[in-house]
Amino acid sequence: MSRAPIVEEALRHLACEVRLADALVSPAAVRDYLQLTLAERAHEVFAVMFLDAQNRVIATEEMFRGTLTQTSVYPREVVIEALAHNAAAVILCHNHPSGAAAPSRADELLTQTLKSALALVDVRVLDHFIVTRSHVTSMAELGLV
Repeated sequence: MSRAPIVEEALRHLACEVRLADALVSPAAVRDYLQLTLAERAHEVFAVMFLDAQNRVIATEEMFRGTLTQTSVYPREVVIEALAHNAAAVILCHNHPSGAAAPSRADELLTQTLKSALALVDVRVLDHFIVTRSHVTSMAELGLV
């Protein structure tokens, strides 16, 4: 799917803003960036933002791609990428093409599984965002991280 030039420019700007600032200090920029990158997808996509010790974004990787209603996420692969990026922390994110912004029980279990796996290599999970066309839900704000 091709994006409009204005959307591409907005993505570049937000990606730069997210990379230069502490992701926890500018959560609005993180939300806007995720909404632009994931909201319009017709299938589920699971992505990870890898952060340095100052919570600046090192890289954002689209790690897994699924169907309309689900995607398989492999904790081992997330740990490998976190180590490859020398990340101190991560922000997990995925979209819900159905439009349901609330995290499912499976989302909660996955978050806890990834949090446990990453803790073994001293990588913190700061948040897990659920992205829809109209809303971005922070699982940390809901007390689920």
